[in-house]
Amino acid sequence: MAKTPVLTPRSEDFPRWYQDVINKAELADNGPVRGTMVIRPYGYGLWERMQQDMDARIKAVGVQNAYFPLFIPQSYLAKEADHVEGFAPELAVVTHGGGKELEEPVVVRPTSETIVNEYFSKWVQSYRDLPLLINQWANVVRWELRPRLFLRTTEFLWQEGHTAHASYEDARDFAARIHREVYARFMEDVLAMDVVLGRKTARERFAGALNTLTLEGMMGDGKALQLGTSHELGQNFARAFHTSYLSKDGEQELVWQTSWGSTTRMVGALVMMHGDDNGLRIPPRLAPIQVVVLAIKGDDSVLAKVREIGELLTAAGVRVHVDDRTDTPFGRRAVDWELKGVPVRVEVGPRDLEGGTAMVARRIPGGKEPVRAELLPELLPKVLEEDQALLLRQARERRKARTTEVATMEEAAEAAAAGGWARIRWADLGPEGEAALAERSVSVRCLITEDGAVPDADDAPGNVAIVARAY
Repeated sequence: MAKTPVLTPRSEDFPRWYQDVINKAELADNGPVRGTMVIRPYGYGLWERMQQDMDARIKAVGVQNAYFPLFIPQSYLAKEADHVEGFAPELAVVTHGGGKELEEPVVVRPTSETIVNEYFSKWVQSYRDLPLLINQWANVVRWELRPRLFLRTTEFLWQEGHTAHASYEDARDFAARIHREVYARFMEDVLAMDVVLGRKTARERFAGALNTLTLEGMMGDGKALQLGTSHELGQNFARAFHTSYLSKDGEQELVWQTSWGSTTRMVGALVMMHGDDNGLRIPPRLAPIQVVVLAIKGDDSVLAKVREIGELLTAAGVRVHVDDRTDTPFGRRAVDWELKGVPVRVEVGPRDLEGGTAMVARRIPGGKEPVRAELLPELLPKVLEEDQALLLRQARERRKARTTEVATMEEAAEAAAAGGWARIRWADLGPEGEAALAERSVSVRCLITEDGAVPDADDAPGNVAIVARAY
């Protein structure tokens, strides 16, 4: 009789496979309110490491952390017409508190441009106060009709940056810097994610923005996922909230602004971009546990050896967990660690002790081989870097292999329906073609130049549209 697979095969049912991984790798559970989630310790450990690394990168470009209230007066959102219209279907509104009806309803934070501007208008007085660079780590609520853990939830965690500048050029350049130096480098260097940097079309850009820069990734099933955005807000919010400053020339001027954010969606992307039929594959630079050392048997000599190896690897700078739970069958533990995507397993049993070796199992390329125990502290850091590079290379090769050059809207729709991306000249598609694609649940993910750079304008000559089905 064939052995029942632990996970639904990806080729059979990709969404079911995704849910299986989230559940069996112990990343998250559904919350009690539809669309909410409980992030379990292993899943939160991944988010914590993302948060820590990105926080350092954000601070390195001069941004400071702050915190703004969860509740926002509804009147604040009404001050910027495009913004309130864009978010209206997603708002959660509180009308009662303390057993009484509120004089003014309050909105549970969907994003913070409005409340940030209320305070920026107080804090910014002159050009000497600029640029003002603020970030916050927080939760937000956007009422989600079709929730999916990590990808689309009613409440999710994120960081949101908000900045004010003296000139359009300074704001534009800062939005691009966050896009490139913080988001793209983090996603490629740490998450091993292949991302396409581009510009959103007018149809897809953030409500109230002049321009939205995006990072799009191809998931294992060929669909696209937006992984982060950086917005040029122009002076729209500054005008609505009277956020102005006294210039060097003694004139009152409105500030120019940006906002930018990335979310716990990156955990879902990690599953879908790198996972396989055996579960997660965690990039070594991100992994909370890079190497797990497993005792196969409960012999005192075996237990002593796995603890010794753990100490040696820790001293070599590797993040290690020693699994000496020999009251749980070894096979079950090995499968659990494979599901969780720990990059390397070092397995030690009585036979290994006799030979002075340990069995090294590599999760990312697969395969096992015996290694002299004394060589592990020197070998494994190199192995981890090799496997980090392999994940990025595999993701990039998949995107290139599943991206098709097309000439018509029909061909673009067919390529997306077949489970891939299409590249089409924006001049051949245009807003009308984009609207027609949307009726087929296909979207223009971003605009790029012919050589893959971020264009300066939506209608720049030679722009190429990346078209795909999306999560």
